[in-house]
Amino acid sequence: MVSGGTEPDRAPRNGDKPEPPPGSVRPTSRRLLVAIAVLGVAVGLTMVKAVEARGGVAPAVSWLTLIAWAFLAALLFAAARNTHQRVQVRRERIEPSRAVFLLMIGKASAFVGALCAGVYAGFALSFLQAVGSSGPRNRVIMAGAAAVVSVLVVTAGLLLERACRVPEDPDKTP
Repeated sequence: MVSGGTEPDRAPRNGDKPEPPPGSVRPTSRRLLVAIAVLGVAVGLTMVKAVEARGGVAPAVSWLTLIAWAFLAALLFAAARNTHQRVQVRRERIEPSRAVFLLMIGKASAFVGALCAGVYAGFALSFLQAVGSSGPRNRVIMAGAAAVVSVLVVTAGLLLERACRVPEDPDKTP
């Protein structure tokens, strides 16, 4: 609908949330992240079953994987803190291209982290029935740790996304 001939009608209808103005990005949906993680669990479970059905042995999660994910999470947390301090606390202007870059890195990290957390969780779940043996137990522990570190990547990505929000104008308090 168009009101006034040029602006779309943004008034909420039937309890709907108002649409954001053109050129804005909505915050990442927690439901979408959960759905991506559930999809990842299915992929992780299916991957192990497919490898074992062909007579192969499912790969193990290495320490290097955990270190790489932890390093990524640390970088994202540092970027989120730095961006929050600059934009929200000190209210400095940053270049629009840099802000969009940081926002997209945050969103992409949240999506990829959710998918990988699900895959690692599915991988760990596939070995739970044989956790009494040392091989499957190690796979469950390493995959579970990778899932936890992936959740840290999701958290850091969401914090970076939140830090990129344009701060409210303090002079416009109702």
